[in-house]
This record gives sequence, structure tokens and C-alpha cells, in this order.
Amino acid sequence: MGFFDFFKIPDINQGMQNYEKTSGAVLLDVRTSEEYREGHIVGSKNLPLQSITNITSITGRKDTPLFVYCHSGSRSRQAASMLERMGYTNVTNIGGIISYSGKLKY
Repeated sequence: MGFFDFFKIPDINQGMQNYEKTSGAVLLDVRTSEEYREGHIVGSKNLPLQSITNITSITGRKDTPLFVYCHSGSRSRQAASMLERMGYTNVTNIGGIISYSGKLKY
């Protein structure tokens, strides 16, 4: 990763298209439980960033495709980095729900 890659903002809409095409993928919302209840992407699993070490409650397989989002993309970037350090090999930060153009579940 180059210096300027840090500043790239993932496109959550493109990330969702990739998620939908990926067999066995998990969509992970790393916002707080309260934020999740206020509206989330259908089919996502809520695992707040501060609880990311509990990922085994969602998947124990280190090769499971994980698509991670939050509100703006900052926490999802942190979560993706933490998951990779934990040995997960197929992690994608898709950014922030604030830019999502699809329907939400309330």
C-alpha cells in the first residue's frame, strides 16, 4: 500500500456489487449496535469495532470473504486492518454507509 492509498475512499456501492457476486461472503457492519438499529444494509451482521475480536461468533474460517463497512469508512478501515492482523485473508473495506445508495433496513 502506497502513501496515497491511505486516502482513497472505497466506493460502498461498488463494494456491495462485489459482495453480492461473492459466494459465502459475510457483510460486516462495525458500527455500534445503536447505529445499526438506526438503519443498516439488509443481510449485514453487526460486530462493533470494539468487539472485532469476537469475529469467531460470525465465522471461524480465516478465508471467509469479509466485506466491512461503517458510517464513513474510518472504523471499517481499522476493522479490516485488525482482521488481517488476526489472520483473516479475504477482507475488503467497502467504506461508509453514508454513501450507500441502496435500501436500508430499520
